[in-house]
Amino acid sequence: MTQPTETTGRMKRSPDHEDEVLDVRGHRDPDRNRLTPVVQLPPKTALTVIDALAGLVRAAHRQEGERPAPPGEPKRAQVFEEGDVFMLEPPFPGFFADRYLMDFYDTAARDICSRMHLHTGLRFVRMMTGPDTTIRVSSLSPITIRPATGPFAPLASFADHLPGTPDGARRERHNVIVPPNSWVDMQIPRGVSHQFNAVGPHAVIDSVHPEESIETLREGMSGYRMMAQTIFLAKDRSPAATCADTGTPETNPPR
Repeated sequence: MTQPTETTGRMKRSPDHEDEVLDVRGHRDPDRNRLTPVVQLPPKTALTVIDALAGLVRAAHRQEGERPAPPGEPKRAQVFEEGDVFMLEPPFPGFFADRYLMDFYDTAARDICSRMHLHTGLRFVRMMTGPDTTIRVSSLSPITIRPATGPFAPLASFADHLPGTPDGARRERHNVIVPPNSWVDMQIPRGVSHQFNAVGPHAVIDSVHPEESIETLREGMSGYRMMAQTIFLAKDRSPAATCADTGTPETNPPR
């Protein structure tokens, strides 16, 4: 097997390591993430959808606590840095993809941001927000914003510097804000950096991993966990203030 390159995707050094870190100074994205604004909903409608989907995740985690998944079976209630996760649709022989729902943590309430990271397999993500909630999407490369599929307020975008980089290293971070009561789709190519942080209590991700089980077998991990494909680009998480800005003059005064 030829060694993977940045253009074809990167494998983890240790598939079972759930906190593998890649030196951000040497990483270069092989492509760009793409955002497609889908629809903006009335606040009550958006909240109903978010509560229903988040309720599935919370019920799955209660069930996992009461009746843990047997050894050797996929653990469908999992935990990511950004939120609690429920594997809604696991893969099966002949269908090498899975789908999960994520109930976002409120970054402001926890006073901590998730880290920039990449995956060894591509992703499709639908981000959904309710009232008084935004999601800040970030990457080390500019994010392509595709035309909206219908009426949709322009998305705020801005650049800042990635926090927590090694001494003497500066990496520009590109950010887009998903506004309240909105659905936005994101296409994440293999190996491209990204970071999600919700500010507010009502945010959910519906995500499909089209290569999940193929990549899991390729990497040779010993148990099925979605974290098998995650490689972080920072050793430590940073305070909420480093990901709470929305790019508006009120939150980003001139420096």
